[in-house]
This record gives sequence, structure tokens and C-alpha cells, in this order.
Amino acid sequence: MKIGLGADHGGFELKNTIKKYLENKGYEIIDFGTNSIDSVDYPNYAKLVGKAVVEKEVTYGILVCGTGVGISIAANKVKGIRCALCTNTTMARLTREHNDANVIALGGRIVGDILALDMVDVFLNTKFDGGRHSKRIGMLECAGVE
Repeated sequence: MKIGLGADHGGFELKNTIKKYLENKGYEIIDFGTNSIDSVDYPNYAKLVGKAVVEKEVTYGILVCGTGVGISIAANKVKGIRCALCTNTTMARLTREHNDANVIALGGRIVGDILALDMVDVFLNTKFDGGRHSKRIGMLECAGVE
């Protein structure tokens, strides 16, 4: 499975921890940056990862910024992305089971490494339940304010 990673300066260190962990587990990783703790704009990385998911260059995306909030908002602006900000493993599991999320966002300044790696494992290994949830996923595609 190929995974796309992206982060801003606030998520740089956690992104690198996740990258090393996933590579050791045999995942193929595409790292879209950033590559330092120098200040950068999180929407750029959310867009790169989001486009890679939509274009099927990667199966799933993992995004990290300081809180996970900004980068998750930015990712959800990419048509076809369902990015969920998660702070625990239950959220990571349910967003795959119920929402068929294709990107997870984490807060590098919010969650520790062990919890983050647990959430990544749960996210990547949980299947979408389908069924009654499928209709709702379809509704998300045309959701909007009129």
C-alpha cells in the first residue's frame, strides 16, 4: 500500500516519525514535505496529498500540522477528499468504518508519538462498513450551502 505524507513545520517531526514507522512496516511512502521546521503554509501540503489521493497515486493520506485543524480544513477543500482530524483511536476507526475517510489529520503539538502511531495503524487497517453509511458518503459529495 502506498501512503502520502504531508506536514507543515508544526507537524514536521511527527511526520518523520510516522514515515520511519510505516517504512519499517513495509509501506511505500511518498513524502510531500515539508522537510524542515522552517515556517511554511499548511494548505500547500494538504493540497499535494489530497490530489495524490484523488488521482490514486497513493491509497491514503496522512497530514500533520500543529493542531491538525488547519491542515484538515485545507484537505477537505480538495474535491473527493474526506479528511478526518483524529485525537484517539476510536475516532480513527470510526472515521474509516462510517465515513470512508481517505485522509487522516493529526496534531503534532497535540498527540504524542505512541498515540499517533496507534491511530495511523487503526486508520490504515480499518475497512469501510458500507451499508447505510454509503448513502451518507454520497450526500457529502453534493453537500453545500445554497
